[in-house]
Amino acid sequence: MITADLKTQHKSKAEKVGEVDRVYRLIKAWLLECRLPPGDILSEVELARECNTSRTPVREACNRLAQDGWITRIRQKGYIVTPVSVRDVLQLYEYRKLLECFAAEKAAQVTSAEQLVRLARCIEVEQSGDVDINEIVAANELFHLGIAEVASNQRVYSQLKLTLEYVHRLDTLSTQKSRGWIPHGEILSSLQGHKPNEARQAMASHIDYARDRMLDLLGSQSLLH
Repeated sequence: MITADLKTQHKSKAEKVGEVDRVYRLIKAWLLECRLPPGDILSEVELARECNTSRTPVREACNRLAQDGWITRIRQKGYIVTPVSVRDVLQLYEYRKLLECFAAEKAAQVTSAEQLVRLARCIEVEQSGDVDINEIVAANELFHLGIAEVASNQRVYSQLKLTLEYVHRLDTLSTQKSRGWIPHGEILSSLQGHKPNEARQAMASHIDYARDRMLDLLGSQSLLH
């Protein structure tokens, strides 16, 4: 009897954790795709309805999202999707630059012909005259993570993956204003030539340009606070 009760409790706990994880991933996806844009006020009741669940898993999922910095709790009102600030953008791209310049330099030293082919395929979409901007955003993420994977530093890769989630949201916001993108040809060429210093510089220039473009685009939309 005790064993049966323990099994029931274990199953109930596992189901609860699974539901919280589902709700967390769902709300986070909405945040990344800007279905819930910066500055939006979120209600537990409304989120529970949208997620087809009860308020408890929503509350726990939102606590996790708040810890990650995606949302901020407002006393007695619910949550707000954390607004984007100039300081946030500057710090995000500064940190991204540290990670990716290292990754590009290291990748240029060790990349194989097969890996270079895969990286080139990631950005083939940039050569298309008529392309969905969402494909460009996805290709951009694959390319940058691909370089970090080649560099073979798991800590750098893990941190960059998290950082690029925030970049993904900014890219989604920016493409609502402008459908252009920043090409990756110079970075790829330096990797193909196995030139570490050039790869580092190409990546630094790429990220600086992306940062400045983001500030201009988001500033014109009054999304920065």
